[in-house]
Amino acid sequence: MLLDEGRMPAMGRRAMMAALAAAAALPRMAQAAGDLTRQDPIETVVELGRPDGRHAFEPNRLRFETGKLYRLVLRNVSRDAHYFTSDDFAARIFTRKVQVTQAGPNGRSVTLAEFKGTIREVEVYPGHAAEWWFVPVATGRITDLRCGIVASDGRSHAQHGMTGEIEIV
Repeated sequence: MLLDEGRMPAMGRRAMMAALAAAAALPRMAQAAGDLTRQDPIETVVELGRPDGRHAFEPNRLRFETGKLYRLVLRNVSRDAHYFTSDDFAARIFTRKVQVTQAGPNGRSVTLAEFKGTIREVEVYPGHAAEWWFVPVATGRITDLRCGIVASDGRSHAQHGMTGEIEIV
């Protein structure tokens, strides 16, 4: 069917052009659903340690869904360095990257470095943050989340309560 624009009212032409533009976008939208480079990440923030010196992950129970892109922001709010370590978690995700960030002008985050490949442990120094971008690929309940840094009393931060659980559905 050929369109004779001269015989179509202006309102009809606009509606037809909008419908054609929407139809042309459908393949791109369908493609983006499975294209991880086009997904917006789901942000989850975990504070490492407490300003009062207590060793803890806050929150200490995390839940992720397979196939979705996450940006896990690990923010150290304490005076001590902390690890976010889990061998089981690392085995159940695809790591896109880990970024070292710093607060820049106007409170915006500035990326200082990126790491790619298999990562099972991220150490964050006091007052700083790191971002772990990943996609869960296998389900399960993960109980080995811990901070293995040894405190001045000879016990690990995990022995002081810095442990957690992760569920991937």
